[in-house]
Amino acid sequence: MRTAADRDRWLALGLLLGVLVVAYFVLVHPWWTAPMLAENDRIHDLRERELRARMQLKQAPQVARALAEAQAEQAHVPGFLPESTAELATAGLVQRLQTVVAQASPGNRSCAISNRSPIDDAHPGRFPRVTVQVRLRCGAGEMAAVLHELESGTPRLFVDNLNILAQRYFFAPGQGGNQSGGLDVSFDLYGYLRPPPGRPAPAQANATTEANDSAP
Repeated sequence: MRTAADRDRWLALGLLLGVLVVAYFVLVHPWWTAPMLAENDRIHDLRERELRARMQLKQAPQVARALAEAQAEQAHVPGFLPESTAELATAGLVQRLQTVVAQASPGNRSCAISNRSPIDDAHPGRFPRVTVQVRLRCGAGEMAAVLHELESGTPRLFVDNLNILAQRYFFAPGQGGNQSGGLDVSFDLYGYLRPPPGRPAPAQANATTEANDSAP
């Protein structure tokens, strides 16, 4: 009898425990435990975000100093064309070309500009581009000096679509006729305008690679 009574008692305790477990998962867990766990996770995420925000705020003075230094360096070594419009920038490119050619060959004795014409540049990019199509007839040494000076000065200018043809004779003004040797060179000379302030420039990855050297 006592064995049967003990068995019934343990059976009743097991059934009670099962009922309590089912009641917990049906009534307590979804209405109390789960929301508390979710709230605890949310509090943990908010604390992490607050910590990151405090660390970033601590770095703000360093970032401001780095930005000021970069802006000061940019002011000393400009990369963009100084003009504000494409028309003025085109005139500036032509003037720069004439100056460089005159320096490489005073009086155009061995280097002369035979053509310089602006072209509509629909090149997509982050920065507006201004291009002048150029044709020169120069000696080899003068041509090398012109290209080097154009691409190494400021503002930053670039040479593209370079074509070089050797010629047996070329005409040099003031030299009394044709001179032997020389190069017939054509290329596109271009630079970048600074985007107008307050106007977001279209983000195209292509420009950054090409303007890697162009944009300071």
